[in-house]
Amino acid sequence: MKEFHCGTLVPGCPFHARHEDEAEVIRKAVEHMRDTHGETIIRETMVEAIRSRIVNKASAA
Repeated sequence: MKEFHCGTLVPGCPFHARHEDEAEVIRKAVEHMRDTHGETIIRETMVEAIRSRIVNKASAA
C-alpha cells in the first residue's frame, strides 16, 4: 500500500491518499492540490515533490 500525506508538502494539511498503485496516489494528490490548495497548474516539479513523499505502508490483513 502506497501512502501520501499532504502535510509533508503543505504544513498543517490533514489530507492523505492511499492506494496500491503509485499513479493512483499521485492522481488523488493532484486532484486534492487543485481542489483544496487552488493549484491551477500542476508542473512536473509538483508531481516529483508528491512522488518523493509517497511511502510504503503495510496493508492491514
